[in-house]
Amino acid sequence: MKTNDFYFDLPEDLIAQVPLKNRDESRLMTLDKNTGEIKHKTFRDILECLNDNDILVLNNTRVIPARLFGFKAETNAEIEILLLSRKDINTWEALTKPAKRLKLGTRIIFGDGLLIGVVKELQEEGIRTIEFEYEGIFEDVLDRLGNMPLPPYIHEKLEDKERYQTVYSKVTGSSAAPTAGLHFTPEILMELKNKGVQIEYVTLHVGLGTFRPVKAESIFDHTMHKEYFEIAEDVKNRLNEAKKNGKRIVCVGTTSVRTLESSANIINNLDRDSGWTDIFIYPSYEFKFVDAMITNFHLPESTLIMMISAFAGKNYIMDAYEEAIKEKYRFFSFGDAMYIF
Repeated sequence: MKTNDFYFDLPEDLIAQVPLKNRDESRLMTLDKNTGEIKHKTFRDILECLNDNDILVLNNTRVIPARLFGFKAETNAEIEILLLSRKDINTWEALTKPAKRLKLGTRIIFGDGLLIGVVKELQEEGIRTIEFEYEGIFEDVLDRLGNMPLPPYIHEKLEDKERYQTVYSKVTGSSAAPTAGLHFTPEILMELKNKGVQIEYVTLHVGLGTFRPVKAESIFDHTMHKEYFEIAEDVKNRLNEAKKNGKRIVCVGTTSVRTLESSANIINNLDRDSGWTDIFIYPSYEFKFVDAMITNFHLPESTLIMMISAFAGKNYIMDAYEEAIKEKYRFFSFGDAMYIF
């Protein structure tokens, strides 16, 4: 299976640069994965799509200001890093640019010395393990010096940083937002609860596994990077009970899907509470736990479009994307939503 099997031509003007004024005013395409039927709605219509037989699963990770700009102590050369995952209290894995300038022992100065990074380990694809020196609390220093890690295809300045957070974000640690959740408002969540929809929260800290592009010609040669997930014991038990009782598991976002499918065993039961996942879902994958999903419109040739193609069938997905382009849906992080059931 080739990476270019998942290519489609997307007009640049359909890439959403800013969020809509109101989160729930985005459009919603619904896709029946059994028939391929497509309908056009607005996101508030999600209230009509879900009922008291549904369990809505959301990723409550919170994005950190993970992008830092500094310079090499020895040469003053400019360095950019993106924090990916925390190894211990002072040590992070980070995507660096330009990585070729960062050798073992290289010192990077941020914010006139408020934060100093020392390269401790070299990894492939521009990733470095960096140990930080600072005074006080790391999160406070990061809040002062860090920038919100918006994707490279977004060129407009984000006026309100909270618009790149879900309204239910809680557990800090992500290098990117679980963007399917950006459409939800507290009011919609409350109305869903009032309808009897059971809402559960899991955590997956979004990193390279989600947003790293596929560069290999064959998708089988692509290596997924690991991302950390957690499912609280009581949440796991409630989800297993719901699945056993024939309830429908509806995931918000591909990260929630990855979390549940990484935990699920061959008898369709969640049995992992936490850990690192490098699960790569592409066509021929048999889903163990997830029955429906709410997601955004994804990049061509990405692992995300491969995942939803596994879920709904590649032909149905490509037809839906062709329809979305024709109808001028907004794509990517601040774009419109899709409900696949």
